[in-house]
Parts: sequence; C-alpha cells; structure tokens
Amino acid sequence: MLSRRRFLQASSLVSLSPLLPSVFSNTARAAAAAPDARALVVIQLDGGNDGINTVVPYADDEYGRARDKLRLDKHELHKLDDRLALHRSMKGAKELFDDERLCVVQGVGYPNPDRSHFRSMRIWQTASFDDDKHDGYGWLGGALDQWATQLKDDAIANAIYVGEQATPVALWGRRSSATALTSADDLKLALEIRPTPSADKQQGSAVAQFVSKQVLSAYATADEFARRQAGQPAGAAEYPDTTLGSQLKLVAQLLKGGARSRLFYAIQAGYDTHSAQIYTHSTLLRDFSRALKSFLDDLKAAKLDDRVVVLAFSEFGRRVKENDSQGTDHGTAGPVFLAGTPVKGGLVGAAPDLANLDDGDLKMQIDFRQVYATLLDDWLGVDPKSVLGGSFEKVAILA
Repeated sequence: MLSRRRFLQASSLVSLSPLLPSVFSNTARAAAAAPDARALVVIQLDGGNDGINTVVPYADDEYGRARDKLRLDKHELHKLDDRLALHRSMKGAKELFDDERLCVVQGVGYPNPDRSHFRSMRIWQTASFDDDKHDGYGWLGGALDQWATQLKDDAIANAIYVGEQATPVALWGRRSSATALTSADDLKLALEIRPTPSADKQQGSAVAQFVSKQVLSAYATADEFARRQAGQPAGAAEYPDTTLGSQLKLVAQLLKGGARSRLFYAIQAGYDTHSAQIYTHSTLLRDFSRALKSFLDDLKAAKLDDRVVVLAFSEFGRRVKENDSQGTDHGTAGPVFLAGTPVKGGLVGAAPDLANLDDGDLKMQIDFRQVYATLLDDWLGVDPKSVLGGSFEKVAILA
C-alpha cells in the first residue's frame, strides 16, 4: 500500500511536476542568449512603508515638527547627502549606495492615490486603475507573455514566486506561468520519495501507479537541482535568519544553479505600522537591508551580479505627521529602491518638501509606471506601451 505520508509527499510533487521542468535551462540556446539572461527580482514591502523614516529628510525643519516620538536622531543616520539619510538600521543599504549599487527613487506614487491596501496594491501590481482588471493579468505577467510570444517558447516564460502567500497578481499572465516555492525542499522532494523497484511491485494500486507516473517527469529536474547545489561553492554572503533572508538565498541558489526564469518575486510583510512603529520599522528595515546586501554580494561572488536587478516597492507611504499611537497612518508617495550592479546608483528625484504637502501627504514626483516602463524597455526588452496601456517617460535608474 501507499502510506498516507508518502501519498501526501507525492501529491505535493504532483502539483509541482508540470512546473519543475521549466525552472532550469536545458538548452544551449537558453543558456547562451545573453540578453535573455537578464533577471528582475521584485521585493514587495507589504503594508505601506513609512518612506519618511526610511529615506529621512533630516535637514528639513518640518520633519522635527511632524515627528515628535518618531523623529530619528540625525547623528545616528546613514547620510546620503546634506539633506537625506537612510534609517540607522540600513547599514547594508548604505554600503550598497556607497558602492553605487543602490538607486533611491523619491516621491513615487500615482495620480489620485487610494489609501486602501487592497486597491493600491492591485494598482501597483496590474498598472491599471480599472477595478475590472484587478483580478486579471499583472504587469509582470504581461511582460512575460510578450517575451514568450517573441521567442515562441511557452516553457521559458516562467516566473518564480518564493513565499507562502497566494501568488501575486503581478505575475498572472495569459501564456506565462508562475511557480510558487517556499523552500529548496520543494525541488528536492522528488529525491526523498523516489520509488524503488521493490516498492513499485508492492504499490500496485491505481493511485500508487498514477502518483509514480506523474512524479517521474520531475525526477530529472530534482536530480539536476541537487547536483548543481552540490557543485556550488559556499556562499560568499551570510544571509540573515529571517523569512526574507531565506527567500533571497533561495533565489540566489536558483540563479547560481542555472534557473531559466526571468522574474523572481518575494514579499516582506509587516509595514502597516499604525502604532508603536519605532521598533517594528527598525527591525523590518534592518532585515531588508541585510538580506538585500547579502543577496547582491552572493551574486557578485558568483559573477552573476551583472545580470540581476532588484526592485523594492510598497503600495503607498505613510502620512507625514505621526498619529497619537506613536505610529503613522496610510499616506501616498514614497521611495522605491533599485539595486544591483546594472543600476545607476544615487538619488533620483528631489528631497521631499515637508512644508509643501497635498492635504498632509507628500506630493508625487514620479509615477510608478515610469519606473516600470524603464525596466520593461531597457532591462527586460519588452514593449512597455503594450504592457502598461500607454507611454510613460523613463527615469534614469539604469547605468
């Protein structure tokens, strides 16, 4: 008989088997196509990151007036210039900035902002303000659809979401697929449940035969993943022992192992800081900063850093003035981060003017679709107009 434990393990692999073969490249054409080797890693800072205490306008007198309990000591910050600084917990990000591997895009948002987590995130993920399209296709799925059409190869049009939540709408596409992984064990599972000849004779039930037949298609990929993992040198970077750290470590393993996927997506939750923000926000930014630095250093040691760009965004920023609970409420525009060797390091956009607000919120400087358009056209090599439904001026974020 097939034990319940083995059936559950095998069933998990059955759900992955149609996707696993597309995770790694098996053809010389895919491996050799230099433009196609480019990858984009997206980190969603979920909950609405307080941009003002992330990229701090420490020289603006209005900052101290708006932030009493939440004001950060300018002497503890990591200064970027004579007006702006990174949060004191973002040492790793500051090192990336100094190494010209971090671009900070300020005042990013969209017209007529919505303070709903759900709707704002759907707008960012679909690049559309039409509610009827918010359960349709995402901007990254659209990009992969176009890429798949150009190459006439469905298998290559694949994205990988690393996380336990539902696959983000951003990755939904017509022709492209998104593989959801929680850990490397999802790819190693085949090796653990491989049937033996004696087991095949004993497990003669229809269910057992079906399971064995289905998982066989995934064995080769699991073997290849294990082989490549064993052949990889020890990582040059020490990742933080956090969810985001583990997610980015897995992405690095996949890239170093020859993953053919062009898009990777991870989520760091917890940024909805309505109360007691100081400690929570500091912990989140430290995790983000350390994980990002470790990831990029890992790729640099593997000589893959020139093919990967990281985009980190949040659905909106927070209000300029702190609330009565030592936190901040939903706002509008905020900073977006681009990181990696291919980015144009530095600051994009002017420092926020806290004396010139729009109903208590920062004014938008840059439409997020401008960032998308730049990445789509200049990095992924697809037509941004067809994905975004219009033309948007590009921004200087790539070297």
